[in-house]
Amino acid sequence: MNIIRLKEIREDRDLSQKIIAKALNITQQQYSMYELGIRLIPIDKLCLLADYYNVSLDYLVCRTDERKSYPKSKLY
Repeated sequence: MNIIRLKEIREDRDLSQKIIAKALNITQQQYSMYELGIRLIPIDKLCLLADYYNVSLDYLVCRTDERKSYPKSKLY
């Protein structure tokens, strides 16, 4: 997985790894491993990140350059 965007979007918003890790309910060390590509990011954490940044999952994983998030499903 291309993890470059995780660091870019976090830094663009002047956020620390510690702040993001807290939002994901993980340690800063765990989050650092996500950004470095050492550890795969569970889908539930990717969904939380997409919601946190208000972007699509496709944007986070570099499948698109369109930041816009998708409309919420009416099933939830």
